[in-house]
Amino acid sequence: MADKIHICLLGQIILSLLFTDVTADINVFTSSGENVILSCNNPVPQCNSTTWMYKQYSRSTAVDLFIGGIKMIYIDRSERLSLTSDCSFNIYKTTQDDRGLYICQQYVNKYHYRTYARVYLHVLHVFSSATQTEIRAHTSVTLYCQLYTYDCNNLVQVNGFQLVWVNRSGFELQTNSRYQIKSQHSCLVTLTTTLMNEDNNTEFRCVLKMRNDTKTRASYTLKFTDSSVTETTSTSNRLESVNSSESGASFIRVILLLMCQCLLLLLSFFF
Repeated sequence: MADKIHICLLGQIILSLLFTDVTADINVFTSSGENVILSCNNPVPQCNSTTWMYKQYSRSTAVDLFIGGIKMIYIDRSERLSLTSDCSFNIYKTTQDDRGLYICQQYVNKYHYRTYARVYLHVLHVFSSATQTEIRAHTSVTLYCQLYTYDCNNLVQVNGFQLVWVNRSGFELQTNSRYQIKSQHSCLVTLTTTLMNEDNNTEFRCVLKMRNDTKTRASYTLKFTDSSVTETTSTSNRLESVNSSESGASFIRVILLLMCQCLLLLLSFFF
């Protein structure tokens, strides 16, 4: 009896292997705010056999997102998630909270699945230490570039990824003394600088590279507040007003001096 049970179990394992197509791990890189599509690597005409699961961290519990092509509406971000016509997973306007491991399974029947795909989504996000109203000339600001991922240390150390700050032209800012660039940890790099008048509307870019190959990038544009512009304009107007007032006073003094000299001449003529 025991031998028969072992044979049945072995048969189930062999059938599972025959019906299963396990793909290699896939890494997808994007920046926050972008739309992204994760493929199950086996297009099918209908999604009623497709299941998508999700794990944000290695220690977190897997959550069902789609079962048999039906979206689980209890998840917080359900309005941004959908399946494409070939059952790929679509995320509208990704955020840093979308990073993690996405698992696709397409079942042949109740017990056996045909495709098993593991897709790791990495999201690059750039943000500022200052609020928009605090960004103005002659103040210090720090920009943060962080890669939100399933396992930062493994991704960076094993695959050799690095985060680099560049300007709009693509030149690295590491060697520019105006900017203090520090790596807080493997997936976070900061840029600190004191803003100048010409920094208004300046774009800073953070690039994720692997052996000089750019995987994705995110940018942040510094825009000074209207109050700082108004303040600069008001200062200029005050200076112009002061200069105009001083010029007017000088002119009056010259006129009075000439009048006094004319009066003295007239008095000397009569007396």
